[in-house]
Amino acid sequence: MQSMMFSPDNLSKSLIRVMAFLLFISSILPVTQANEIQLPEIGDPSGGVITPAEERRLGQAFMRSIRSSMEVINDPLMSNYIESLGNRLVSGNSLASQPYSFFLISDSQVNAFAGPGGYIGVYTGLITTTQSESELASVIAHEIAHVSQKHLVRTFDAVNRMSLPAAALILAALVVGAAAKSPDAAMAAATGIQAGLIQQQINFTRAHEEEADRIGIQILADSDFDSRAMPVFFARMGKATQIYDSGKIPEFLRTHPVTTDRIADSFARAEEYPYRQRADSLEYHLLRAKLRVAAIGNTREAVTEFRKALEDGRYRNEEGQRYGLVLALINNRQYPEAEKELKILLESYPEQIAFQVAQAQLAQQTGQPGRAVSILTDSMKKNPGNYPLSIYLAEALLSQGRPAEAIPLLEKQLEGRPDDIRIYQLLARAAGDSGKTSLGHEYLAEFYYNSGNLQSAQQQLEIALKGKDLSYYQSAKMAARLKQIRQELIEQKKREQ
Repeated sequence: MQSMMFSPDNLSKSLIRVMAFLLFISSILPVTQANEIQLPEIGDPSGGVITPAEERRLGQAFMRSIRSSMEVINDPLMSNYIESLGNRLVSGNSLASQPYSFFLISDSQVNAFAGPGGYIGVYTGLITTTQSESELASVIAHEIAHVSQKHLVRTFDAVNRMSLPAAALILAALVVGAAAKSPDAAMAAATGIQAGLIQQQINFTRAHEEEADRIGIQILADSDFDSRAMPVFFARMGKATQIYDSGKIPEFLRTHPVTTDRIADSFARAEEYPYRQRADSLEYHLLRAKLRVAAIGNTREAVTEFRKALEDGRYRNEEGQRYGLVLALINNRQYPEAEKELKILLESYPEQIAFQVAQAQLAQQTGQPGRAVSILTDSMKKNPGNYPLSIYLAEALLSQGRPAEAIPLLEKQLEGRPDDIRIYQLLARAAGDSGKTSLGHEYLAEFYYNSGNLQSAQQQLEIALKGKDLSYYQSAKMAARLKQIRQELIEQKKREQ
């Protein structure tokens, strides 16, 4: 990512007065560097330096930048799991009064982060490293606490004249710097504005981490997870530092420094809550299996690994292991074997959506598209409005040349997911296949916009506005949207000069 330079004279006077810049520096860079950064006095953290609407807009812009530079997972089943887990934890936090969005990043790093506007990213490496669902929940609860306690807002009040796109770009640059395991890259993205930001020194990192630990453990207990999972995970990560040299320490240990005192404190706090032994959900093990199949890459090797583990009894969860084998067999085009293993799973869990989706995908790949639609349609009747089923059914309908039936399914999902790029992509295809060319280009514009590609979004809207099938209302709506995107592009070009 190109390094940008900013001066106060070039910054807008009317937009965001706060953003999460210094929190990212403190969490992404090694502790020794973070503590050298001088931070401004904040004053009353409830002083309203940024409105909820402004923070949400900043978060949306931040998310667009993340999508343009990192591999955000759009798999419906995976996304649905992390959202469900995150929302369950949010419901257990009485302080969580704002919307939250949870997403997965395909990366082997063991890490997670909280961005502005309640956007919380979880690396797939964290999921495969955890040994229980409560451990995964503990890290997410910690990030939720960062948001609910307004640590981002409380961290600084210095970027009071920065435009939303500029703020989002810096935040994304810092996260990308961490993803590339390059603290220097993150620093380079920040140096252009440090002179205007750094005023007085306060050390806030430890206090924020301690508060996030305390609130996070409370969230775990209130959500019926094992409150001791957080200190257990911290302790295991702390031991990991003994086997890594300084240049290979997992990113989680860089961004969440684990000390003996911190582990002891978290154990003490966890002891304040009753011990609760909680079994992992089946969905947790299915997600881990799916990630493992993807990580192996070679389909034949994946089949061999999952099959041998099943034969030897080397697994944490039999259903998860068998599901991984089914996916590997489908990927390797061993369809009869896949159907045999899937039948075992469906006999025990006939209502499990992941198994029904696998059954439909198997039907699709064996030349039975009608059966695939029938399987998903029947499942939708029992699970109305289900997100993964809606997406897979829409795809099945499109493959059968039935776009008109797919559009209402997708539009209904869009109501609760206004920045879901997979939905926009499918809607663009469905509209185009239905002969609604202008609408197709409009949806494609939103796909590009939410992917962080403003130039392509502008081009698609310009094409859409040339359509002769537009009503006055549609034309006015698209023109207004085009004007907004053009303005953002102008600001983007100014930053690049």
